[in-house]
Amino acid sequence: MGLLDDLTSTLLSTHEATQIGVYGPPNAGKTTFVNQVLADCGEATSGTASHRPHETRTADRTTSVDIAGKTGTTTIDIVDMPGVSTTVDEAAFRAHGLDEETARRRAREATSGISDALRWLREDITGVIYVLDATRDPLRQVNTMLIGMVDNEALPVLILANKTDLPEADVERVREAYPTYDVVPVSALEGTNLDTAYARIVDTFG
Repeated sequence: MGLLDDLTSTLLSTHEATQIGVYGPPNAGKTTFVNQVLADCGEATSGTASHRPHETRTADRTTSVDIAGKTGTTTIDIVDMPGVSTTVDEAAFRAHGLDEETARRRAREATSGISDALRWLREDITGVIYVLDATRDPLRQVNTMLIGMVDNEALPVLILANKTDLPEADVERVREAYPTYDVVPVSALEGTNLDTAYARIVDTFG
C-alpha cells in the first residue's frame, strides 16, 4: 500500500460519524420512530416499543443509516435513547402491573439510562431529534438539563410533534412552545409525514 493509500485509510478510520440522538420523554414514540426509519432504510429494527414507561433503558445505536430527502441523502448513526424525564417514579411501573421489587429495579435501571443518555449528549452526539407527544403539554415533556446541554454545545435540533394520528394532538401548541426550533408533525406509528421528517433530517444534519 502506498503513502497516499495509507493517508486515506487513516483519514477514513478517524472520521467521526454524524451521530444523531433521538431524545424525548418516556412513551413519546422515540423507538417507534427509530424503527420506522430503519424499516424504511432496509435496516433491522432497533428496540421494542411499549406503553410501559422507560422500556428503553440503554442507548441503542445503529450505524451508517442512509436517510434520503428531497435535497439529497445523508448518512448518520442513529441512537435510540432512553426516555429522559426529571423524575423516575416506582409507582408508574407498579401501575403497569409490575410487582414492587421489579418496579424498584426498573426505576434504578431507568435512572441509569437517563444518566447514560446525558453522557452520550456530552461526549458523542452531534445532533438531536427530540420526539414529543403532541397530545400532551410540550413544556412538561422537556428535561431542562438536556435542553441546556444542547444549547451549550450548539447542537442542531429537530423536533418531531408525534402522535398526530390521535384527535387530541395539537401541533401548534408544540410550535408555540418552541418557536426557535423546526417542528415537524408526524405519526411514527402510522408513518404519516415521515418523508417531510427525512427531508428535514437531511437539511439539518447533512
